[in-house]
Amino acid sequence: MVKREVVGAHYGLRDWLAQRITAVVMVVYTAVILSVVAGLPRMDYWQWKVLWQTPVVRYATVLVILCLLFHTWIGVRNIFMDYIKDPALRLALYVLTIGALVWYGVWSFRILWSA
Repeated sequence: MVKREVVGAHYGLRDWLAQRITAVVMVVYTAVILSVVAGLPRMDYWQWKVLWQTPVVRYATVLVILCLLFHTWIGVRNIFMDYIKDPALRLALYVLTIGALVWYGVWSFRILWSA
């Protein structure tokens, strides 16, 4: 006999929607950045530096970094929920993943704002 737990309607809808929204934001950002880079008169260090010092590019990049971290968290968390049955191991993997994502976020922001 299979024991099923009732969790309510639309279970997972928020995760699914968040994955799609963050993916769309990242695709649009990538397309815009690629078109801006393709439109640069020259591709040298100074043009690249000016591009990344533009506030719109920096803030858009911050948004994309946050979307990427959130997108990653949802995906990895769902994989752990589906395939790691031991609660203690799953919790340890959650903590390690969150720590790594926070580290990557801080590292990314530091690189972005020091340029």
